[in-house]
Amino acid sequence: MRTREVTIPVADEGLPADLILPERPAGVVLFAHGSGSSRHSPRNVAVAHVLNDRSLATVLVDLLTPAEDAVDARTAELRFDIGMLADRLAAIVDWMATDPDLGPLPVGLFGASTGAAAALVAAAARPDRVRAVVSRGGRPDLAGTALSKVRAPTLLLVGGLDEQVIVLNEQAQAELGDVAELRIVPGATHLFEEPGTLDQVADQAAGWFANRLAVPA
Repeated sequence: MRTREVTIPVADEGLPADLILPERPAGVVLFAHGSGSSRHSPRNVAVAHVLNDRSLATVLVDLLTPAEDAVDARTAELRFDIGMLADRLAAIVDWMATDPDLGPLPVGLFGASTGAAAALVAAAARPDRVRAVVSRGGRPDLAGTALSKVRAPTLLLVGGLDEQVIVLNEQAQAELGDVAELRIVPGATHLFEEPGTLDQVADQAAGWFANRLAVPA
């Protein structure tokens, strides 16, 4: 594994990111964290490590600058600005295409909570680059009209005890159509804190991406 810390030239100050590259990556997964979180989210880091073990490169990035994060800590408004977050994800996808390590690799997006909505909007905006999407306890409903434009195969993972979010994901699945699959993780609440539930998320996400991010011969 190789690890790189980079500042991606998106937003005024740039956005810090952690890249992990297996020896022969089959693809790269860009993470979109959820409300009030960051690239250091322990849940996303844990999932990323499982993906790395399955020969997938990962990019964990802060979607807000430090100044914006300070504002959001007080107001909680930027974390719900799906349009802005999606624009930044799309810009990061564009930057990845220019990176010597990442450019040749097919791209997947992994979104948690509100980050899942941003990931889906970005996938709709970059249909030629984004080949797969996974949502963990996501709010895909917040992607709005972009849902019908998503072409990438999308896996919706929701905790079995997260009843309200199950309903919202069922509604989003109907909008996404044939590209989406909804899977329920039994006994899990919204944050997948119960023993073994996050392991199930990581395993299912790894399988989804591994099967859909095959580098063309």
